[in-house]
Amino acid sequence: MTDVTDAFFSLHHGLPRQGPGSDGTTRALLALTGRLPKRPRVLDLGCGPGRSALLLAAETGAEVTAVDTHQPFLDELRQSAAARGLGGSVRTVNGSMSELPYADGSFDLVWAESSAYIIGFDTALSSWKRLLAPGGALVLTECVWTTDAPSAECRAFWDAAECPLRTAEANATAAVAGGYDVLGTYVQPESDWDEYYIPLARRLDATEPDGPAMAQALAGTREELAMRRAHGAEYGYAGFALRPVSFGV
Repeated sequence: MTDVTDAFFSLHHGLPRQGPGSDGTTRALLALTGRLPKRPRVLDLGCGPGRSALLLAAETGAEVTAVDTHQPFLDELRQSAAARGLGGSVRTVNGSMSELPYADGSFDLVWAESSAYIIGFDTALSSWKRLLAPGGALVLTECVWTTDAPSAECRAFWDAAECPLRTAEANATAAVAGGYDVLGTYVQPESDWDEYYIPLARRLDATEPDGPAMAQALAGTREELAMRRAHGAEYGYAGFALRPVSFGV
């Protein structure tokens, strides 16, 4: 892990969210998956401090395996689960979403809010499908173009971040090509960005660079927020609820 990555994690530690989202969005995406088993087995990938994992455990009775590479996030999730009486329902695992040791068909629901970009949307589709039990669903959110003609400045920003964007329609088409039925898509509201960016902006204002790594993390985050202010109409987040075709809808 690089010093800049460490600084980025430090900057985000203790924030309520690590990407655009809300409890309302989590519930809306969950509703798209249809009926789940009485005690579904859920895999939450890139769980961060576990906002989604806690909601899924509390509202579906799920056994949640929450995976992240940043141990302080997992420690925070474990403490939150215990405080809410969910300690027996949430298991934390320090691991990579690209190297998952679980057997085929291990989960009824694979969940990834604001995290699939780490390995890429198409890679997530292909590598996570095997984890789903018959009737299982994959839910993931992804940053997408909301215009057919994004500005050169905005496109260059996302390309430089090694996160080239597609439209929600193009991602749904990729899911179908990858062997999934699309159970539903959900365009996340602007308020989901506020839940992430407003606390993050306050943290930026309160943080002094204590070295080159933190200075770089602060500068990069300020650039991201400035891009959203200037070009927010050109991109947004969308959620996708998918089921492998062989399972049926």
